[in-house]
Amino acid sequence: MTSNNFLMESFRFLPESWFHKATQRAIAAVLCASLATTQSGLAHSSAFLIAAGESSAGQETAAGDGEAAVIENEMIAILQSDAASGEKAIACKRLAIYGSGKSVAHIVPLLSDPQLSSWARIALEVIPGNEADEALRTAAQGLQGRILIGVLNSIGVRRDAGAVDVLVTHLRGQDSDAASAAAIALGKIGNDSARTALLEALIDPADAASTSAVAEGCILAAEQLLADNRVEDAATTYNLVVNSQAPKQRILEATRGAILARGDAGIPLLIEKLRSDDKAIFQIALSTAREVKGNQVDVALAGELSGADPERAALIVYAMADRRDTVSLETMLETAKSGAPPVRLAAVQALRKIGNETCVPTLIELAQDSDGELAVAARTALAELPGKEVDGQIASLLSKASGPRFVLLIQLVGERRIDAVSTLIKALENPDASVRKAAVVALGETVPLDKLSVLIQQATSAKNDADSDTAFTALKTASVRMGDREACAGQLSAALDRTASVPAKCSLLEVLAAVGGTKSLEAMNKAARTNTPELQDTSSRLLGEWMTEDAAPVLLDLSKSAPGEKYKVRALRGYIRIARQFVLPEDQRASMCQLAFDNARQTAEKKLVIDILKRYPNVESLKLAVRALQSADVKSEATEATLVIAQKIGSGNPAVQDLLKNAGLEKSKVEIIKAEYGAEGSMKDVTEILQKAAKDLPLVVLEPENYNAAFGGDPAPGTPKQLKIQYRLNGKEGNVSLAENAIVILPIPK
Repeated sequence: MTSNNFLMESFRFLPESWFHKATQRAIAAVLCASLATTQSGLAHSSAFLIAAGESSAGQETAAGDGEAAVIENEMIAILQSDAASGEKAIACKRLAIYGSGKSVAHIVPLLSDPQLSSWARIALEVIPGNEADEALRTAAQGLQGRILIGVLNSIGVRRDAGAVDVLVTHLRGQDSDAASAAAIALGKIGNDSARTALLEALIDPADAASTSAVAEGCILAAEQLLADNRVEDAATTYNLVVNSQAPKQRILEATRGAILARGDAGIPLLIEKLRSDDKAIFQIALSTAREVKGNQVDVALAGELSGADPERAALIVYAMADRRDTVSLETMLETAKSGAPPVRLAAVQALRKIGNETCVPTLIELAQDSDGELAVAARTALAELPGKEVDGQIASLLSKASGPRFVLLIQLVGERRIDAVSTLIKALENPDASVRKAAVVALGETVPLDKLSVLIQQATSAKNDADSDTAFTALKTASVRMGDREACAGQLSAALDRTASVPAKCSLLEVLAAVGGTKSLEAMNKAARTNTPELQDTSSRLLGEWMTEDAAPVLLDLSKSAPGEKYKVRALRGYIRIARQFVLPEDQRASMCQLAFDNARQTAEKKLVIDILKRYPNVESLKLAVRALQSADVKSEATEATLVIAQKIGSGNPAVQDLLKNAGLEKSKVEIIKAEYGAEGSMKDVTEILQKAAKDLPLVVLEPENYNAAFGGDPAPGTPKQLKIQYRLNGKEGNVSLAENAIVILPIPK
């Protein structure tokens, strides 16, 4: 199908609710405008643009009757003329907006034209009045092939009841494609005579190839009957399709319709299909069960659970859960308590979506079930049930619980962040270690700032590593929750000062790093300057991973004054990391790179700085790269960086050339083997010019800098060009392709 036909047919399958005449005309206009460029070509692009601007629903109203008549006459004149097909197509498009019965006779001749038939039909489908109906009926009796099928489709779009006899003729004809189109059109018309013809064709098909379309037509007709409140007739029509030889998909569609058409009276049929051995029938029944109105179907579905095999029963439970307005929570709770494991699991998962506070006691019982999968599902449901009422239920049960149930409820308090801090603090004294652990974890999720000291105490006074890990994890969780991070860091810093245990101090530093801020940074700096190796190691590591740029001055200072060379190097690398990874103003990054380079004690750190310069190319970074050429241990890296940065900046800035000319780059043996300039298919040999310009640096300065001027003209005007160079640098061959007017820099071959 060509693109124009595809778009036009898309128009035919828009939702029926769109087809009030004014709207339909506007849609036709928009689609036709889109098609005009493919149908009429560039020669008519101006007409297309003008016409496309008129394709809104308001235009039909905006143009008065007189203006509309003028436009209609103009378009009719085009149709009567020898105008090109593209112009006639656009005329049809405009008649879809402004046309009346007067236009029909002038559009009809185009129906037989393979190029313009689709355009003609778009207009005829929306022009009001009997003239268009009669024209399409007449055309349907004399056309053939795809053009005929299009006309039959248009009759269906207009729902022309007067065309039933014509359509029936094609329905019983030899052309199966035309019979299929006629069947769909009859279904859209949907009156008694159309439905009778379709049912006769369904029972006694003239052509098996059109059976699917006939069944679809019957289903469309049944939908019309339902819209007219003729429920029994609709149900009868659906049943005939269900019991026909139609393809499986049509039978499934009709099965759905037959159930829904009857309302509560369709429930026995629904249950019958739920018991079917055919998986597709079972699936359509499940899907339809979700659509049936009223609560009688919920009762029926519940009744099916005990007799169905577990896998099917579980799927029925999911269908029940999707009926949120009428589903019985009592039934779902009973199902969760007993029965086959898959069904119980499905019920618990359903409660996760539909449950409320009344489900809490049952779910708590199930969360302690011996079936691990069921217990996890119940626990998940308890954590996710919405509502303050659920929180209230859990808090109420918490005060009376003991043993494993107490642990479970404490965990739920933490997961749901229920305010029960006083109960949790009291639980810290419980003789049961599992209760104490659960309380610590829950406090991490719920403790407020004014009670944070409770967790700090638990963390810094833990008797063993396991308790310490749990408490510090909870403390970190609580600390990063706090709205006032500085106040939180103040409490942690004070604890750091009074805690004797070095491992506990290191753990507090980890928490402070997670909190961040000014006070945390001060505490980290202080710890880095102690004489305790563990604190030096932890604090310098954490500073090197700091997530805000305010750590940079601290790190730079430590790179000079930290106790121990190892920590000075680590601090400098942390400083370099900030310069490399953070979003910074150019001048700030350049300043940091210069300071880092000047303070680097090792070649490795200098190379890291040079790598940053290449990563952020600008004039300032080029200046620093040129300065780095003075360091013998990184001269080759600085040379490469200088060339790379200059290449990336380009020749737009005059400072670049000056910097390169005065950089004192190391002399090299430069040989230009071959050079070409231009675009594909139009390359100019410029080898000799490059050879003369090449000196003893991997930088070739052209005079003038403009390639076209330097190379004696433009080999490909109006086209992006490249300079391709094959060269040898200190005996090693390389190749480079440069965009037009780029600085000619020869990368050092690997």
